[in-house]
Amino acid sequence: MTLTISVSDRFREAATAWGDDRLMDEEDALETKAEQALLEIEHLVSGANEVEFAVDAADGEIHHEPTDALEAYLERQGEAFGLEPDAVLALHVDLFARAFLDDETESASASDPDDPRPY
Repeated sequence: MTLTISVSDRFREAATAWGDDRLMDEEDALETKAEQALLEIEHLVSGANEVEFAVDAADGEIHHEPTDALEAYLERQGEAFGLEPDAVLALHVDLFARAFLDDETESASASDPDDPRPY
């Protein structure tokens, strides 16, 4: 089963900030942040240390081949909340959007009075 999720604005902004700190172009940063998020999710659920995914930056989509354990987990959560597994995965990926950002990047966002995010 391949799950396809749309890249949220929040995720794209975090990838851009992460990439800017590392002098990476937006596409490479988006791919790296997607790998980080998917790997964290997979590792937490299944213990996996590798992920199979592809990022289509032009379409703003991430395609992921979940492990059997993650697929079952997403299906259970989806049934519990009336969501499709890919929608559940999108929520988890978005949750990890700002993970691994440098303290300077985090504090700059946190100190911006025009930033509506509470974190």
